[in-house]
Amino acid sequence: MTLEVSTPALLFPAISLLFLSFTNRFLHLAALIRQLHASWLERRDETLMAQISNLRKRLTLIRWMQVLGAISLFLCVVSMVSVVGGLQVISVFCFAAALVLMGGSLVCLLLEVWISGGALRILLSNLEEHCRES
Repeated sequence: MTLEVSTPALLFPAISLLFLSFTNRFLHLAALIRQLHASWLERRDETLMAQISNLRKRLTLIRWMQVLGAISLFLCVVSMVSVVGGLQVISVFCFAAALVLMGGSLVCLLLEVWISGGALRILLSNLEEHCRES
């Protein structure tokens, strides 16, 4: 298999959009954690601790999404440089590794989206408890 410079370059727009999405998710979670922390200091509610625990898992996944995406982008650059330098074996290997890492980043995204529903389930459970008590 031979690669042209344009083949690894195809991932650049996708990676850029994913990084934008990952960064937005991170900033949103950071603001939410600050808000929940202030609420917890005020009320010491155990429901808030469950939510904060959920957010900790999500932040870890977002960090892995970003790391895997960054390494994937770097390997795309190495692949492109290898193509220009005539090192086809290295370029194909780096491009394949970049694709695998991008796939790993997307798996982390799916897990984070799945876990994000956990925070909502916590709130719904708490709401149902209060409705039953009333």
